Amino acid sequence: MTTMTETSARFREFKMPDVGEGLTEAEILKWYVQPGDTVTDGQVVCEVETAKAAVELPIPFDGVVHELRFPEGTTVDVGQVIIAVDVAPGSAEAPAAAAAPVAEPEAEPEEPKGRQPVLVGYGVAESSTKRRARKGDGTAAPAAAVAGIQGELNGHGHAAAPAVAPAVVPVPASRPLAKPPVRKLAKDLGIDLATVVPTGPGGVITREDVHAAAAPVAAQAQVPAPAAPVAAPAPVPAAPVAAASEPGVRETRIPVKGVRKAIAQAMVGSAFTAPHVTEFVTVDVTRTMKLVAELKEDKDMAGVRVNPLLIIAKALLVAIKRNPEVNAAWDEANQEIVQKHYVNLGIAAATPRGLIVPNIKDAHDKTLPQLAAALGELVATAREGRTSPAAMAGGTVTITNVGVFGVDTGTPILNPGESAILAVGAIKLQPWVHKGKVKPRQVTTLALSFDHRLVDGELGSKVLADVAAILEQPKRLITWA
Repeated sequence: MTTMTETSARFREFKMPDVGEGLTEAEILKWYVQPGDTVTDGQVVCEVETAKAAVELPIPFDGVVHELRFPEGTTVDVGQVIIAVDVAPGSAEAPAAAAAPVAEPEAEPEEPKGRQPVLVGYGVAESSTKRRARKGDGTAAPAAAVAGIQGELNGHGHAAAPAVAPAVVPVPASRPLAKPPVRKLAKDLGIDLATVVPTGPGGVITREDVHAAAAPVAAQAQVPAPAAPVAAPAPVPAAPVAAASEPGVRETRIPVKGVRKAIAQAMVGSAFTAPHVTEFVTVDVTRTMKLVAELKEDKDMAGVRVNPLLIIAKALLVAIKRNPEVNAAWDEANQEIVQKHYVNLGIAAATPRGLIVPNIKDAHDKTLPQLAAALGELVATAREGRTSPAAMAGGTVTITNVGVFGVDTGTPILNPGESAILAVGAIKLQPWVHKGKVKPRQVTTLALSFDHRLVDGELGSKVLADVAAILEQPKRLITWA
């Protein structure tokens, strides 16, 4: 199934794509266009929020916006039409011309098989079903929902009406093959795609091809004209919600959707699937705090944020290196333990949309400055609400820093598919026995939850003890790494 359909030679429709892996719905957060606005191939027309992240949707054709099918704040199923575009403005053909049943228009050259690319890294799943017209209905039948998600036609049970082929606007055979984001990149850089040499499968132009074509232009100091700003649409007024402080209001109901819905489902699934075990240790981190202060003055760490979380993350990576069996996953279908020879380190982040867990890919290979830079970028992206679904996929172990809220520690729930999660409590000045005397020391409590199907108590204890030992004596980062 594609994300668009042509109701006539003049009007085309853009459907809600599956912008993640198998997601079934998304909420329209904001429209960037309104009826009557001109749009171009690759232009972002709206922002939507899925169960994983907020993403922007580019439209894959030119024209004038004819109709927005849903207001902001509406949750729309994947496959539903969200916007109709007049691709032949000024034509004598009236909108009623779309009333006749139509056959599929002549398709553009096929992209490589697989997920139809709408966003970078995402797309809609292929469908094995074909569209059919409703009996007695003057409009084309809705397209099949994403294969494997909805699995049947909307309006099924109606006999298919004979299709009448409309006049189709032919696609020039010489039109370069490129995905919408690549077309937008070329437009922003002032590059004519007809002059770009494609290197992608099937003659598709890639981002690298566009950048390669732009290199000589940049050398000649030819700055491409910036894309025209998109006028902000008039806000759709939301339904009034009674404030908790209003007289007589005793409770407020909030719809569970988007990220909050995904969190609830994931946590319930994890809690009742993986047998959790949590172990605790309280540790003197005075030397770690001194190391953090020293690193802030180190010229090699200039430009990156240095904080205790950086040292804790490095300590956990070292502990995993010393105990690699903890970095694994449980394959229920095949009854196998899958050992991971890489660490994608998840960092739980509180955002306005809820808790998300993006991860640092191949964190085990990063130096301390590289890890600091990756942590800073991850946190900044999460706070701005720009974390992509890909950034939250494939994690192996996670750190949750509850100490930033002044909490001593907790019993964290595993991120689904991962083997362990480390909770870090608040670092506080406390009386502590140091070298035989009671002294004020910087102390924190760590809690490690792990999946007892694949991590035994001994292994979990070794990992937690190693992290604690490094934080107490951070010079072990050098000797153990």
